[in-house]
Amino acid sequence: MTTLTTPTGRFLGRWASGSPEWHQAREHRMTGSRIAGVVGLSKYASRYSTWCEMAGLVKPDPQNEDQARGHFLEGGVADWFAAEHPEFKLVEAGTWIHADPERDWQLANPDRLLLQHGRVVGGLEIKTDESGREWGMPGTNEIPVHYAAQVQWYMDTLGLDWWKVAVLVGRGFQFREYHIDYNPDDSEWMREQAEKFLVSIAWDEMPPVDGHKATVRTVRKRHPAIDPNLVYDISPELADRWLPALSEEKTALADAKAAKARAERVRAELLDAMGLAGRARYGHDNVARRQAKSGGIPYLVVESDLPTPDLQGVAAA
Repeated sequence: MTTLTTPTGRFLGRWASGSPEWHQAREHRMTGSRIAGVVGLSKYASRYSTWCEMAGLVKPDPQNEDQARGHFLEGGVADWFAAEHPEFKLVEAGTWIHADPERDWQLANPDRLLLQHGRVVGGLEIKTDESGREWGMPGTNEIPVHYAAQVQWYMDTLGLDWWKVAVLVGRGFQFREYHIDYNPDDSEWMREQAEKFLVSIAWDEMPPVDGHKATVRTVRKRHPAIDPNLVYDISPELADRWLPALSEEKTALADAKAAKARAERVRAELLDAMGLAGRARYGHDNVARRQAKSGGIPYLVVESDLPTPDLQGVAAA
């Protein structure tokens, strides 16, 4: 048992991720990794997929390569942060809940806690991201919104005023650091949403199906078997909604395929017309350029902003 304390946190234990004790502590509680899906801020989980997992209707997906990479690199990123910040002592956090018995459903499982003079003053979340596209300038609070929700949840659970996020970005392994301050308004809103969500599980009130990728995958996981002799009859009411949307999708896909074929033909015509020219232009605007890699065969690169002939003709007149 730890001797550490936080303003509003109660320590439960320190268990390996995925262990029976770890799962038991999280059962029927809202965690930092779940809250973004509940409030609609996650690209990895939806309200529906989170509900089905917490209600025991589906099992969580096995660890993917990105998650495995983050797990194995966590210690190295923590060591880097510690070397950059000798003013802090880093300790593995373990599992905490809110100390208020009426809020003991609120759980935090941070990566590290930051200590000064033996006292917890903040926390550290550790991430890895191959692309880094959603991360802003280092030193700011510009982090992906689902991670922002996660660390706000940790601060709200433990009663801390700020949190650090250390991330290893890109194939060049660039270390970045971000600082997040506690936002009481956002935290109160997430807490309200989480309470309603947990009540909906207790009352077996499943959220509606939406178009989120995680929802679609969860629906597929809920019905893994196929009975070739069973037929589902669509009602007229549902047909009025479903069939036009499905038809519109098929038309859009066919139009996109036809548009791609037309574009490929035009690209070939333009390449042929350009001959040895490096650039093609319409009026004063560049349209495309020919380029090659390492002396290879030239290919066509179309500019992102193409001129509109009709508008230019009107302007010339």
